[in-house]
Amino acid sequence: MPMIRECVVTTVGPMGQPHLAPLGLIEDGEHWIIAPFRPSTTLANLEAAPFATASFIDDVRIIVGCVCGRTDWPLAPVPGWSTPRLAAALSHAELEVIRNEADPKRPRFYCHVRKIVSHAPFLGFNRAQAAVVEAAILATRLGLLPREKIDTELAYLQIAVDKTAGPVEREAWDLATAKIKSYLQTQPD
Repeated sequence: MPMIRECVVTTVGPMGQPHLAPLGLIEDGEHWIIAPFRPSTTLANLEAAPFATASFIDDVRIIVGCVCGRTDWPLAPVPGWSTPRLAAALSHAELEVIRNEADPKRPRFYCHVRKIVSHAPFLGFNRAQAAVVEAAILATRLGLLPREKIDTELAYLQIAVDKTAGPVEREAWDLATAKIKSYLQTQPD
């Protein structure tokens, strides 16, 4: 099983507008793979301009916010690079697409890691942060999973939030679970 690094990926559209997407980058030897679903803005942007910036963060509100439609997170320019990073990034990686593999559902963009830059210290793992990231991923797959699986996953993830969350994680958890509950209310029992 490959290593997957959860982050927020910035790509740039044809008019120079940045686009943020929470994604899991697949580590494949010396390359990292971006595998956006079809159709998506990330996919279109990478086909037009084969560059991306991966921002590694500890503020899970950003990941959940992106999943829930908020895209106005502060960005910072990356010197000598066309794609900005999140201002809140603890570190970022500059990724240049060297090849892509076509796929009708989820093409793969193999990237050379041009540079990794640190901006702030990483102060350790938090189980609630991991639970919130899992809830955000769950929120992106609601139409693919049976209700029982969603309910079971949320109940399990709630344990880590209850035991280890700070105010930031609780805020992000509430946003993710509100999205999930809103979806579930529209589904037949």
